[in-house]
Amino acid sequence: MKIVCVGGGPAGLYFAIRAKLRDSHHDITVLERDRPGATHGWGVVYWEPLLDVLFRSDPVSARELRAASTMWQGQRVSVGGPQPAYLPGYGYSIQRATLLDLLARRAAELGVDVRYHQYVADQDDLNAIAAEADLVVAADGANSQVRRLAGPDAFGTRIEVGANQYIWLGTDRRFENFMFAFERTEPGWVWFHAYPSAADISTCIVECAPQTWTDLGLDRLSDADGCRLLERIFDGPLGGHRLLSDCHGRPARWQQFTHVANRSWCHENIVLLGDAAHTTHFTLGSGTALAIMDAIMLDRFLHKHADVPAALRDFDQSGHAALGPMQERARISMSWFEGVDGQLDRLSTATQPMDGERPSTGEAPDPVAFAFKMATRQGDETSLRYQILRAAQLPAVRALDQHAGRGTRWLHDKRRTLVTR
Repeated sequence: MKIVCVGGGPAGLYFAIRAKLRDSHHDITVLERDRPGATHGWGVVYWEPLLDVLFRSDPVSARELRAASTMWQGQRVSVGGPQPAYLPGYGYSIQRATLLDLLARRAAELGVDVRYHQYVADQDDLNAIAAEADLVVAADGANSQVRRLAGPDAFGTRIEVGANQYIWLGTDRRFENFMFAFERTEPGWVWFHAYPSAADISTCIVECAPQTWTDLGLDRLSDADGCRLLERIFDGPLGGHRLLSDCHGRPARWQQFTHVANRSWCHENIVLLGDAAHTTHFTLGSGTALAIMDAIMLDRFLHKHADVPAALRDFDQSGHAALGPMQERARISMSWFEGVDGQLDRLSTATQPMDGERPSTGEAPDPVAFAFKMATRQGDETSLRYQILRAAQLPAVRALDQHAGRGTRWLHDKRRTLVTR
């Protein structure tokens, strides 16, 4: 089969790897518009279930990914005061550029033709590719050029834009935990989600309401001045460290989250993968995992069916059914963070202001009460869960959680070793 993947992100590269492993005779080309190593963003997060899938799917790349990843344990939630709340759990993160590099190398080892500086410029380009290939995999992101060129009715694309502004930065402070820091400014609250993603770098996603963004002047400040302002706002959580905007030659930019949904993920011999097919808000941290799961699922259905159209129909139906609940959770999460100013102000012990005024003085909100609200934003809050979270603030309970995490990781690693022998 002749396959062309447009987009050299996790979805396109991992599908190419899986398809080559399934049948080495496939003629697979990956077209990536950027140069090698060029990528937007800093690190991405994932959890044990994805590692389990990767080790079953391709142990070679899974071992490389695990070795290049950073493990973080526990989440800390700061709301302007000196004492953060603690949330249990652990996960992994990896620099996005590192992830793409190891997937591209693995694909090339298997015989995939990975071509850089290749761009589907117009309808003629797309028509030529689709005419020559048995299958065209559009894995070119939320703003997919292939999806756009195929026409507005091909996939039934629906795009909604979130309200909040966010920017994907790095910092030279290496956090040991996943860190949420919320700081009150005169115009409103500003917060970041940060996690370690390399030996000396952490990813730091800053977010705020649109009115706060404009009132702080972040819509007008230069890249450097904007970072300096955010460093002052987050001086405590950052410990005096710098924020970094330039990532592989690309300065970060403020943006609003784009929620992408499609009535169908396939049209003729073109199929959408990853963010081209669907997006989930970054507060769920599942975009990379879903892109890779798309790739594995598509490969499975192509192997199951004798013809491409039947495989694509099955992939489309099953993918929508599996993704629906996840996208609903992502919508809820995005909406919750869009109303986080109100959540924080209601939890504040400040004297209530006159109608229409924002509290500007007083103590910070209770971090544990707020962390509980954030952890249960999907609507699964119970009094027992709150008491468990309160108990987790005790050093002895935190130590027990970390010990349990080490045991869980040992069991996962042992099982993977047995599966991949």
